[in-house]
Amino acid sequence: MESGQEPDHFVLPPVREASESFRPLVLDPATSADTAVLAGLRESSAVREVHDRIEEQIEELLRCRAPHDPFGSRPRSRAIAEAVDGRPDAYGRWVWYPWSGRLVHVLPEAEFRLVRTDRNRDKITREQQQILLRRRVGVIGLSVGSSAALACAMEGVGGAFRLADFDQLGLSNLNRLRAGVHEIGVEKSVLCARRMYELDPYLDIEVFRGGITEGTIGDFFSGSADGDGLDLLVEECDTPWVKVAAREHARDRHIPVLMDTNDRGLLDIERFDLEPDRPLFHGRTGDVRADDVRSLEPEEAIRFLLTIVDQERLSPAMTDALTRVGHSLSSWPQLASGVMLGAALITDTARRILLGEPLPSGRHSIDLHTLVAAGANLPAPWGAVR
Repeated sequence: MESGQEPDHFVLPPVREASESFRPLVLDPATSADTAVLAGLRESSAVREVHDRIEEQIEELLRCRAPHDPFGSRPRSRAIAEAVDGRPDAYGRWVWYPWSGRLVHVLPEAEFRLVRTDRNRDKITREQQQILLRRRVGVIGLSVGSSAALACAMEGVGGAFRLADFDQLGLSNLNRLRAGVHEIGVEKSVLCARRMYELDPYLDIEVFRGGITEGTIGDFFSGSADGDGLDLLVEECDTPWVKVAAREHARDRHIPVLMDTNDRGLLDIERFDLEPDRPLFHGRTGDVRADDVRSLEPEEAIRFLLTIVDQERLSPAMTDALTRVGHSLSSWPQLASGVMLGAALITDTARRILLGEPLPSGRHSIDLHTLVAAGANLPAPWGAVR
C-alpha cells in the first residue's frame, strides 16, 4: 500500500480531504493488509465506480511480449488464465482515486509500463524508456505548464515530477487548460497531478501548492534526500522573481531549463548542466539577480518580461495586446493550440536532453503562421455557397 501504513481496515477520509486529494492509493491484493483495505473500500460509499478490464490489459501484455504469437498457440482464455494463475482478482494492483471515487484494476508496475509505452517503440526504445523513467522533472507554472507536464508523463519523459503553482482554476483558464467546469476552484497543481496519476498511477509526484517561495525553492530543486534533485526544469510562470530565482538555483545545480512562451512557438533552451557559467535568459537581462526584481511595479514587470521574450519577435496580436492588458483586455491572450504546440516542443526537447543528445542552448521559433502561410486569390472551397 502506497501510504506506508498497513491498517487492517479502511477508514473513509473526510469529505474535504478527499476533495483536495491528488494522490491515488495503490493496493496489492496479494497482501493481507491491502486485501483488508480493498474489502473496506468496496463496502464503503467511497467507491462510486469499479473499473476492471484486467483481462484486456493482460492480452495487450502478451501481444507486447510476443507480437508474432501472443498466446503461445493456446486459446486466448487459457493464456490469460495462466498469466494470472487462475486468480484475476488477485493479480496486479487496484488503484483507488479519492477525488473521483473510482477503483481501477491495473497491471503490476513493470508490466503496466511495458504496455503503456509499447507504442512509443522504436522512436523511444525500451532501454531509453527505462532511462527516462528514472528522471525527475520540475514544472513551475501550471496554466501553460500543465500541458507540458501531461505530455511528458504521457510520453514517459520522466517517472517523477515536482509541480508548483499557487493559483486555482478559473473559468477563463478553460480556453487552454484540460479541465471541466466541475473543477473550477481546484488548485492547478492538484488538478495537474490528478490528470497525470489517472494515466499512470505509478508516477511519483510532489505538489508545491503554494508555488515557489524563498522557503520552498530549495526543496523544489533538491528534495529531501540525496538523489532527489531535479534532472530538468520546465519554467512557465509570469512572476519575475520566480523566473530569475529558479534559473539561479538551476545554474547552481547544473540543471537544464526549458521555457515555452506559446507565442509564435518560442522555445528557450538553457543548458546550465553543460554551461554552469551561462548568463540567464541568454544574457538578455544582463547581470540581473532575483533580489533585483522582487518588488517590481506591474508596468516594470511587463517591461522585464518583454525583455526576456524579445518584444520585436512577438506576433502582431500579442504586440497589440500589450497596450490593452488591464484596460480592454483582462490578461495576456493565449490559445489552446499554442499551448499544446508548446507542450509538444517542451516534451520533445526534454526527451532529447534527458537521453543525452548534444542539444545546445538557444532560442527557437516554430511559427505556424509562417510555416503554414495563407495563400492569396485561392478559389472558394468546394461546395461553398456563392
